[in-house]
Amino acid sequence: MFKVRTYNQISAKGLDRFPRENYEIASEFNTPDAILLRSQKMHDEVVADSVKAVARAGAGVNNIPVADYTHRGIVVFNTPGANANAVKELVASSLFLSSRDIFGGMSYVQGLTDMTDAGEMAKLLEKQKKQFAGCEVAGKRLGVVGLGAIGALVANMAVELGMEVFGYDPAISVEAAWRLSRRVQKMENLQSLLAQSDFITLHVPAIDATHHMINAEMLRCVKPSATLLNFAREEVVDVDAVIAALDEKRLAKYVTDFPVPALLGRPDVLLMPHIGASTAEAEENCAVMAADQLMDYLENGNIRNSVNFPATKMERNGGYRITFCNENVPRVLGHVLSLLADRDLNVIDMVNQSRDDIAYNIIDVASEPSEELFAAIREVDGVVAVRSL
Repeated sequence: MFKVRTYNQISAKGLDRFPRENYEIASEFNTPDAILLRSQKMHDEVVADSVKAVARAGAGVNNIPVADYTHRGIVVFNTPGANANAVKELVASSLFLSSRDIFGGMSYVQGLTDMTDAGEMAKLLEKQKKQFAGCEVAGKRLGVVGLGAIGALVANMAVELGMEVFGYDPAISVEAAWRLSRRVQKMENLQSLLAQSDFITLHVPAIDATHHMINAEMLRCVKPSATLLNFAREEVVDVDAVIAALDEKRLAKYVTDFPVPALLGRPDVLLMPHIGASTAEAEENCAVMAADQLMDYLENGNIRNSVNFPATKMERNGGYRITFCNENVPRVLGHVLSLLADRDLNVIDMVNQSRDDIAYNIIDVASEPSEELFAAIREVDGVVAVRSL
């Protein structure tokens, strides 16, 4: 029986994935096997040694102390792509809201509360409507920074809207490249993309390499008429640099899902209350994906969509399964295999993968391993955690 502790409100559709004959789900467990959460900040939370995995029902994991968990052998999962369509649709609406003063026009109409004559209102609106005129996005140039699950959807959508689309992603995966329309033009560097784009939309994770990716230096490359959209993370943009660019008319508009007080009250800024993934469908998709990944890891040791461990999968081939993670240094796997050989345990199948400073192993053996063997594996220099499945 596995125990999964939940934080935040997790979609019932995701929780229903766990078969209750094998799983207990609750928001209060002292020694859970796994944690399922959304936005709960875990940096100051005490996590029991029993925890083997943490799954974030969403893409960003800046609320999780990933490095600390890695050293403890805790696998951290996220759900890339599960909320991609929700963000894509919000980006689409933001393109229209920023290209035409839809919000300003609606606010103006709602402010005409002293008018009672429909005919007079119609005449007034006909006269005033030109102040809310804008441009169409068709034919304009969109620069997409980051071509992962969300960025690729946004880029393909913009192509269908008739936009000329540029993409920049130095770390694009083969899978992402396959998803991308052939009409998206790949740029060699960020400066070139910024200089050519009428609209710029950001879809990169918040990591050290992307911190203040859009800064004062980069903003000197943009057109004065350009609009910047940030639906990635707050940390990706240097807000002070954006404000300076807006004040100096070197940037026309800024649209973001990450409001801060310094941006309030500006007519050249559109602010949204972090609603990029806040649709019922996205929350369900994220919860389902997170639950499925947790179950496959807890039951089979397989890893998919982890932010700190290598993707690792091995089909069950009978026998008994051992998994262990270790520091990515020489001789650890060989030492463990020697322990199996010393106990006449025949290896049916195995897989070894590594990522940065951590390595992960799945080994199926023909006969049941003893507790004494697991104790011996734990004593191997470099081994972080070991499990019997």
